[in-house]
Amino acid sequence: MAQPTSRQLVLIKVTLFLAALVPLAWLVLDGVQGRLSPNPVEAITHRTGDWILNFLMLTLSVTPLRKISGWHWLLRLRRMLGLFAFFYACLHFTTYIWLDQFFAMSEVWKDIAKRPYITVGFSAFVMLIPLALTSTNSMVKRLGAQRWRKLHRLVYVIAVFGVLHYLWLVKSDIRLPLAYGVVLITLLVLRVPSINQRITGLQRA
Repeated sequence: MAQPTSRQLVLIKVTLFLAALVPLAWLVLDGVQGRLSPNPVEAITHRTGDWILNFLMLTLSVTPLRKISGWHWLLRLRRMLGLFAFFYACLHFTTYIWLDQFFAMSEVWKDIAKRPYITVGFSAFVMLIPLALTSTNSMVKRLGAQRWRKLHRLVYVIAVFGVLHYLWLVKSDIRLPLAYGVVLITLLVLRVPSINQRITGLQRA
């Protein structure tokens, strides 16, 4: 695919933005129609959690896909994908403290301290906050490109914590969190310098 024009890129971004809201619209529709299972709070928590991981994986896939395909314009979509990961993380966390714990913050802090899956999940959410706050071009300039890149490498830790959170949460069927783990490992391996150079070489050939 050739470099899209400015107009085409705007259309791609608008389409991506609307597509990223589909899971939320679907969730609301299921809630209104009473199709969220016998435990609606659990269903909301799990579905928003899935979409955090989906958007994190999509965000991490931008760079290797750009290098394999030569579609450099994909980088223009990465910020939006990352912000949607944060958006669904906010919904996920809000569901927990509001619909599950009813803002009983003492119980929330006890959960964070005592349950490893909540500890790593909460840690991942906290680390997402500075990434979201520094996602603008003005913040890149204020921090400097080098410091900004170092800060945003936290996304790798966040993704690992997100997969661990999911893996430790489920009690029996671990196939889906393991699938996320495989995808994450693949995306991280593609960032190993020697493999990265091979991908770049293949793209230039």
